[in-house]
Amino acid sequence: MKAIIYTEYGEPDVLHLQEVEKPSPKSNEVLVRIHAVSVNYGDIIARKIRNLPAGEFNMLSLFRVMARFGFGYSKPKRQILGNTFAGEVETAGSTVKKFKAGDQVFGYTGETMGAYAEYLCIPEDGIIDAKPSHLTYEEASVVPYGATMALCLLRKVNIQKDWKVLVIGASGAIGSAAVQLAAHHFGAEVTGVCSTQGIEYVKSLGAVRVIDYKKDDFAKSGESYDLIIDILGKGSFSGYRGSLRQKGIYMPVSFKTGKLLQMLCTSVSGGKRVICALATPKQEDLELIREFLEGRKLRPVIDQSFPLEKAAEAHRYVEAGNKKGSVVLTV
Repeated sequence: MKAIIYTEYGEPDVLHLQEVEKPSPKSNEVLVRIHAVSVNYGDIIARKIRNLPAGEFNMLSLFRVMARFGFGYSKPKRQILGNTFAGEVETAGSTVKKFKAGDQVFGYTGETMGAYAEYLCIPEDGIIDAKPSHLTYEEASVVPYGATMALCLLRKVNIQKDWKVLVIGASGAIGSAAVQLAAHHFGAEVTGVCSTQGIEYVKSLGAVRVIDYKKDDFAKSGESYDLIIDILGKGSFSGYRGSLRQKGIYMPVSFKTGKLLQMLCTSVSGGKRVICALATPKQEDLELIREFLEGRKLRPVIDQSFPLEKAAEAHRYVEAGNKKGSVVLTV
């Protein structure tokens, strides 16, 4: 089969098309013929993890060390990137009951990656579900990662109807899903923060207001929120505290040690607080996301599609920071 391989860390040009052995499913796995795969932030980080400056890794230093060894310290151990896919089941293992050959599916492989390829094996009880029939493969492929992560995080803060929510980084995979789920499922009033290029896109997702961070500082607007979600965690509790309501929550999705200490300190104060949480999506989360998609409470938006062989070009486009929606590789 054809796959995009990288055998060394570095710039997008390390990605190249190559013939590799087609995988065979175990008894509890399905073999999926991939039709589309999303290019996510995690793919970019994994591709250049060896040379990634500590300041660009937005999580705990321990996680950076774990990622270095997990992906391969000096060279990649998992040579096929891609973890959010849509395709068709070609073969089901002998004990598989939920899926059969011909089923259209979408899913998320997590850190095991492997979706920049024509075929992929995934366990029946993995994060995989039937593809919503009204979505194309390209549209379905961009949903599982951002949507399941956003759903897990919003549950962590017990978001309530009519909360005022601010999403910083509202045009990315997690941010755009958080905007839609907070507004359309949980009934919150959502304000998005993004770059100039993403303003109309974020408005279309259901945000009542969108702030261009290059032109305006929301912290100086006088508005206050029940929840501030900071996708890349580049802000600070001290900087945003004045924009939180009396018992408001600041949630950095990416966080380092300092924010963990702030969470411990603010957890006993009874007032404004910091919540740091890791999202650990499960199959049932994707099943609920499918229901949201079918009920039109969530919709995918694609900015650009590239053929699989142009994965390097797709990575360059994502890293340029101008995308308005998701970027997809078609297989």
